Amino acid sequence: MSVIYVLLAISITVALIFFAAFVFSVKNGQYDDAYTPSVRMLFDDEVKPDMDQSEPKKEITQTKRSNQ
Repeated sequence: MSVIYVLLAISITVALIFFAAFVFSVKNGQYDDAYTPSVRMLFDDEVKPDMDQSEPKKEITQTKRSNQ
């Protein structure tokens, strides 16, 4: 039973260390994206047609036929 307490203490300690490392890296800007904003203007934006001005789509219904 004491082994469970030891393993639980070790796992909580390791989890706290990883959490502290994550918080430290976020505060230091490790996950900031400095590259994408500089090249964003090189890519074309996708233009989506306005749904009100486009023609209504015809619904196509298909029936499944079972092989008999």
